[in-house]
Amino acid sequence: MPADRTGPEPGRRKWSEPERAEQSADSPSRLPLDLRLLLPALVAWAVLVALLPGPPRRLLAVAAGCLVVAGTFEVLRRRRRRGQHGIRRGLVVLPLTLATTALVALAGWAHLTVDRAGPVEELARARAVVWVEGTTLTEPRLISRGDERADMVVLTLRVDRLSGRGSESATSTPVVVFGDADWLGLSWHQRVRAQGRLGPADPGQEVLAAFTPLGPPGRLGERGAVLSASDVARDRLRQAVGPLPEDARGLIPGLVIGDTSLTPDTLTEAMRATGMTHLSAVSGSNVAIVLGAVVLVCGWLGVPRRWRPPVAVLALGGFIVLCRPEPSVLRAGAMGLVGLLALSTHRRRSSLPALAAAIVVLLCVDPWLARSHGFALSTLATLGLVVFARPWGDAIARRLPARCALLGDAIAIPLAAQVVCGPVIVLLQGTVSTVAVLANLLAAPFVAPTTVAGIVASLLSMVWVPLGVAVAWVGALPAWLIGRVARWCALLPWGQLPWVDGAAGASLLAVLTVLLLTCGPWLRAHARSHPWVWVVSGALALATVWPVPRGPWPPPGWVVAGCDVGQGDAFVVAAGPGRVVLVDTGPDSGEVVGCLEALGTRQVDAVVLSHFHADHVGGLGQVLDHFPVGAAYVTPVRDPPGEAARTLDLLAGAGVTTYEVVAGDHLVWGSVAADVVWPPPDPSPVLGANDASVVLDLVAGGAGPRMLFTGDLEPSSARAVREAVGDERFDVLKVPHHGSAAQDPDLLLGSGARVALIGVGRDNTFGHPTPRALGLLRDLGAVVLRTDLHGDYVVIGDGPGLEVLTRDG
Repeated sequence: MPADRTGPEPGRRKWSEPERAEQSADSPSRLPLDLRLLLPALVAWAVLVALLPGPPRRLLAVAAGCLVVAGTFEVLRRRRRRGQHGIRRGLVVLPLTLATTALVALAGWAHLTVDRAGPVEELARARAVVWVEGTTLTEPRLISRGDERADMVVLTLRVDRLSGRGSESATSTPVVVFGDADWLGLSWHQRVRAQGRLGPADPGQEVLAAFTPLGPPGRLGERGAVLSASDVARDRLRQAVGPLPEDARGLIPGLVIGDTSLTPDTLTEAMRATGMTHLSAVSGSNVAIVLGAVVLVCGWLGVPRRWRPPVAVLALGGFIVLCRPEPSVLRAGAMGLVGLLALSTHRRRSSLPALAAAIVVLLCVDPWLARSHGFALSTLATLGLVVFARPWGDAIARRLPARCALLGDAIAIPLAAQVVCGPVIVLLQGTVSTVAVLANLLAAPFVAPTTVAGIVASLLSMVWVPLGVAVAWVGALPAWLIGRVARWCALLPWGQLPWVDGAAGASLLAVLTVLLLTCGPWLRAHARSHPWVWVVSGALALATVWPVPRGPWPPPGWVVAGCDVGQGDAFVVAAGPGRVVLVDTGPDSGEVVGCLEALGTRQVDAVVLSHFHADHVGGLGQVLDHFPVGAAYVTPVRDPPGEAARTLDLLAGAGVTTYEVVAGDHLVWGSVAADVVWPPPDPSPVLGANDASVVLDLVAGGAGPRMLFTGDLEPSSARAVREAVGDERFDVLKVPHHGSAAQDPDLLLGSGARVALIGVGRDNTFGHPTPRALGLLRDLGAVVLRTDLHGDYVVIGDGPGLEVLTRDG
């Protein structure tokens, strides 16, 4: 008798309410998750974050303490068991937490001990010239300096052997290299020898010193066959994408080999604004796509099932070598594997233990991942997939027509990742994206074809570049569409909502997220019978994101303003109604003009140009075109010569009288008086542009606050300035060199300033302001105003009582 095949017609899924409930109850998404290993991993991670910047002995002490307590607990637990006294199941997690913390702390201690062995730190403090032999740990990155100086090449080097100051020693210390174009041709894991000057690095980082080469690197030894092949594949892929449209030319290498050097800046910014940065470089999703493609090809080729996992692992290893096994790529590989488990129907319960294991293993391999925002985002995104993606996807699918059921997972995956990662994103960007889920949903169908086409193109290009070009064109359309999605979504109104900055904003969003996740089911249940629940919830949500009306700008009584001109300095001192003194003009972006107009400027009494770097004088032409300028005051050191000549020609062409000023000069403009503290009357011919910055001891409005403007002073000149001002105290300090690591602690701490001003561009490539500078300002107890976080800002009041206000409220 033929089997009964009655039921829904093919392609249709038709459930009654009881069937839906039964299916939901039996669904793998309803199975309880195993949380026993996750808590120990998170605690170990938190301990490493807290202790890693300190001396290694603290990690060793914590590891020993955890092992002692865990051992004691285990002895007591066994005695209670023999005495047949029950023990709560929850306490079983405690010894596991202690043991995991001890393991991770021991790994951190071992890494720090090995890294700090040897004389590198001591020689860096002495700024010694040394010869080093080492191995590159990262691919070289080309970074613009923001002025007419040549671009800088940055990479991390593990110093294996060092000679200098009459001694030679073996070591294994990571340093950051700031080189020139000669260093751009190096590859990952390449042995080199070079001479250069060591200097201190920012505290709290993995690298222990900065190395400035005094010449090109010498390559040592031959690279192995595998590394040489990966070098060729990477280079040929760059050649293959050369003819493609700009967005595709940048995205394909980013997705395939992690090379974002070809990605346009405008696209990078659009992807950051729309929560799509994981699609511009190698991430866990790329790993999942590669593994899925390999398994699919194995099926087509009839590879036996028992051989498919080894083949997939081999392919994953090749992909990691192609991308370079740097920490970010290893992190992506581990989280990609866990993400696949999370989306698997039959293995979801094992995904949380796998995530916990991945966290612990990665922290043992590279403890500095604990302090990486990228690691936090990858882990949280994977956690969102594990905990929420499957149940949310099922819930959404049940409410959609059968033909649209696949949209359940498509919507749930970016939604889960965005919800869980929100607090960290706010910490980094200061905004909440309302279009991230939409953007990722629209771009998702194009990621796999772009990645697969890029990998195939890189492999075929090794045989014949035109063949790789042909395949790259296949991936060009989906890559271009990813770029179009990012750019279109970035232009949507209300795409980014302003949020509270810093840790406070991240904590607020985390609390609201937890409340929403925990109270969501209750709200949904009660909203069916009580419509007012939706009204109140909507009103609260609207109140949270509704912008607060801004007050008048500028506020009455302002004395000094910082202009958001990007990566550069432009500060405005009030000299009377409609009159100002402008200290530096920022880069050639025109933004300084908008800032001056917003402040009600009718006349610029004086322009003080601290030195001739483009990020301080580039906007001068715009100022001269829009405002009458009384006079200009400049440093006598004309370095760099080209920019100095251009600046002086602009002033002469506009008929503005220009004065060179040196220490001892006294200047008065309206209600503003200033003494020039630096440079000296006879500046050394070797004094560079930064060290020759004009330093002003300035008072606005007679009884106004006393301010110290410091240009881009380096530590050597900063010490001389500190000696010149003696024990004088200031109300406001313009932090030298945009808050770079090269600071003189005595100048900052000795200033006594209550307000610190920093002109710096958002997401600048220099890492300004650095943790070291911010740490010194915290020790000073000053309120820090940053143009990258606060936009335009002003200081209001006199010396005894100062207030600060940002233009955005």
